[in-house]
Amino acid sequence: MNIAPNSYSVTRKRLLAAVASIAVAGAIGVGALTSGTSPVLADAVRVEAPQVPGFADVVERVSPAVVSVKVKAKISPAADDGSDQSDDPDGMNNMPDNPQLRRFFKEFRGFGDQDGQGDNRRFSHRDHNNDQPRPVAQGSGFFISDDGYLVTNNHVVSEGSAFTVVMNDGKELDAKLIGTDPRTDLAVLKVDGVGKFTYVDFADDSKVRVGDWVVAVGNPFGLGGTVTAGIVSARGRDIGAGPYDDFIQIDASVNRGNSGGPTFNLNGQVVGINTAIFSPSGGSVGIAFDIPASTAKQVVQDLMKSGSVQRGWLGVEIQPVTPDIAESLGLKSNNGALVSSAQDNGPGKKAGITAGDVITQVDGKDVASPKELARLIGAFSPGKSVDVTVWRDGKSQAVKVDLGTLPTSDKQASAEQPQPPAPAKPDTLADLGLTVTKSENGKGLVVTDVDPDSDAADRGIQPGDVITSVNSTEVNGTDDVTKAMTDAVKSGRKAVLMQITRDDTNRFVALPVAKG
Repeated sequence: MNIAPNSYSVTRKRLLAAVASIAVAGAIGVGALTSGTSPVLADAVRVEAPQVPGFADVVERVSPAVVSVKVKAKISPAADDGSDQSDDPDGMNNMPDNPQLRRFFKEFRGFGDQDGQGDNRRFSHRDHNNDQPRPVAQGSGFFISDDGYLVTNNHVVSEGSAFTVVMNDGKELDAKLIGTDPRTDLAVLKVDGVGKFTYVDFADDSKVRVGDWVVAVGNPFGLGGTVTAGIVSARGRDIGAGPYDDFIQIDASVNRGNSGGPTFNLNGQVVGINTAIFSPSGGSVGIAFDIPASTAKQVVQDLMKSGSVQRGWLGVEIQPVTPDIAESLGLKSNNGALVSSAQDNGPGKKAGITAGDVITQVDGKDVASPKELARLIGAFSPGKSVDVTVWRDGKSQAVKVDLGTLPTSDKQASAEQPQPPAPAKPDTLADLGLTVTKSENGKGLVVTDVDPDSDAADRGIQPGDVITSVNSTEVNGTDDVTKAMTDAVKSGRKAVLMQITRDDTNRFVALPVAKG
């Protein structure tokens, strides 16, 4: 095909013009990017935030019910050495009047500090202001009725002579002490004559699960109205504070001054009461212990009613059932509480409970451990008749017991160490690693030596102990022990159960007699 010269020229000019336009457009585009003109960009990245529970609504509703508790302490006589005791550097003045809690505190003094001078976990909440005319302790509390009853810890108020409640709005009110329960570290105060108070309820803590959110409100370091949040870390903690240990462990920040304050669920109900922390530094490390609501509710009701708590009393000394002990007794599990002795004139002994019995049930409820038995019995009123199931002579037996009243003070063991009598003619129980001699009164065998590499040594038997029975059979000589061991082997058991007396206290020890 022939193209006219003029047409070709026009076409060529149009093509060159188009290329030039593209080049100019490109130059303009580059110029726009480099000259500051805003380009059109894609949308920025957006991420939808996960739904996290907020605590503001809960805190707003419960805060008016939470108070600070100021305690004017009793004045102690001045020290002869002229030292200032008001500062209470050891933090012991407001500890519970409870040997177990004091021991729990002392065991961790200086923990993690090589020079022994480190801080420690504190139960006291003392104001260290030297301008105060008298020592002042500070803790937390909360109202549980609209007419002014409030709950706090016993160790907050136990050394107090006067009590002041500081409301959420800063208003201060005088309070009086209604009653205390050192065994659970609970106390009840009462504020009178100022109208109705905002109060909170106890939760059903049986529904509290590990991992649930909780909110602690209290008065750490005297700051007042402080809120911290966390989760339930564990249930059923035993920290050695007393016979009714069943603490809820939380990781919400709890410090000195939080004692007696409430821990709430997201419904604004009290699941526990702050009572103790574990901390090498004296501050929160995320391990705090709460008295469960179920325990507090019953104790608080009794304190409000009579100012004290009356608990049922079985009158027996008990110890755990170890796997070895269970084996020696023919039990299928190590649940229950082994009776090491039944106290004279106690309800248990009167009903026929004897040393060597294993209590497995109370009124049809299984007994998992000595702590569980203490809680079950303590929940009954004195005079209550209960059915106690014991394991004796290889079978279960039912015993009817009329409970007594738990004494106000625990029986203290003798501080004097008994001196073992001089051995007249020692005998050797080689299979057990023991050297023994007859006791002065002819009842039992006194241990005079223990092989350090034996099972007896591993289980804590020591010179001076008296072996009074083996497998519920009285021991008057080594022949009784040997026979009991032979009978155990014949019956297919791998251990014998020895009753040991030390410091006027009985306990049971299972010793292997055959290798499995």
